[in-house]
Amino acid sequence: MDATTAAAQLAALQADRTALADRVVQPWWYDALLGLVVFALVSSMSADQTWIKVAVVVLALAALAALKAIYTRLTGMWVRGDRPGPTRRAVGVWLILYCVVLGLSAAAEFGLEWHGALVVGGAVLGVGIALISRWWTRIYVAELRGEL
Repeated sequence: MDATTAAAQLAALQADRTALADRVVQPWWYDALLGLVVFALVSSMSADQTWIKVAVVVLALAALAALKAIYTRLTGMWVRGDRPGPTRRAVGVWLILYCVVLGLSAAAEFGLEWHGALVVGGAVLGVGIALISRWWTRIYVAELRGEL
């Protein structure tokens, strides 16, 4: 292979990555719905009735499957959130936020008997996952464009 052919192939690959970067950004409502699902899951732990908790888990799993199917239909692909690369930083921030907020709100709900603390924690985590999802996408797009 000569240098001209190799350069042309590299340019074609970069053009494909740029086109992919334009395609992978989810609509704003995707992040909002993801946040709503997380809010519902965490908040449901505050419910007194077990059937409510079970129903929310079943509905949340169905909603997450639907979000994945919608994203795949819109973009033609699915990207794992925990993939290797620069996006792991966003996943790490999410895990720390999740553990701290869930731990504190569960301690307040069950240890201090502050009924509704998990609803507040769910709201914080719902907004958190929506914002971190957007941040994760920006990192991924920058990586595809070769900006990282």
